[in-house]
Amino acid sequence: MLTWEEAVQWLRNQPEQRELVQQCYYDDPLESAAERFSQSEEWAALYQLLKPKIPGKVLDIGAGRGISSYAFAKRGCSVTALEPDPSDLVGAEAIRNLSKSTGLPIQVVQDWGEKLPFTDNYFDIVYGRAVLHHAQDLKQLCGEAKRVLKPGGYFIATREHIISCKEDLQQFLDSHPLHRFYGGENAYLLEEYTTAICSVGLQMISSFAPLETVINYAPMTQSQYQNQLKNSLAIRFGQPLANYLSALKPVQYFYGKYVSQKLNTSGRLYSFLAVKP
Repeated sequence: MLTWEEAVQWLRNQPEQRELVQQCYYDDPLESAAERFSQSEEWAALYQLLKPKIPGKVLDIGAGRGISSYAFAKRGCSVTALEPDPSDLVGAEAIRNLSKSTGLPIQVVQDWGEKLPFTDNYFDIVYGRAVLHHAQDLKQLCGEAKRVLKPGGYFIATREHIISCKEDLQQFLDSHPLHRFYGGENAYLLEEYTTAICSVGLQMISSFAPLETVINYAPMTQSQYQNQLKNSLAIRFGQPLANYLSALKPVQYFYGKYVSQKLNTSGRLYSFLAVKP
């Protein structure tokens, strides 16, 4: 088995995977990749959800290369990036280098989410992008997130892999482009995520299905999503009415909700927003 760094480096060396590398923000220079994320529709939607707590103290769990930490820091947040991997490509050293080269203050802590080395009631936001599905103890990680949040603080976990039943896990692992190299992927049932979050005393504000927000369906853009909706509506209502309906936010929302309920793809993405009472 390869390390995570070696697996990502292998992916970067495959010319036919160039688009995937960019979509995952694994490309260099890191400063450009981080800036691209901070200008993305995914970040814009995330910012709108978290705006009441920004700027504030943010804990970025499983921060990876630091693209989200960078985006929070650009918004004036006091950012702590938690990343156990020391790698200068996909880990803690990469974040330190990003902080130095951009002049954005990001504190880097090399540790794990299941036992956070921070005091109680410290952060305004605890955030993880594609992190919960890697947890060895999902409930413990959520409990630690709640502990270090201030009352009224937000816990948000985005782009988490969902399976419909345990038998689907292997199908997801087999389809993942890097799991066969480093063996670090996982996915949980939807109810396992929601139970872990709520059982530790966090109050769920929203659970976003795959097509309910660009946070999940990126890198597909909102314009591409609207075109998909327009084409679907045109079959039933004709093009003129489809053009009108597809531009309406409520129609976009309910279409996303409807289609998401029918999706059964192993590894589809959900996001969760909760608050500490």
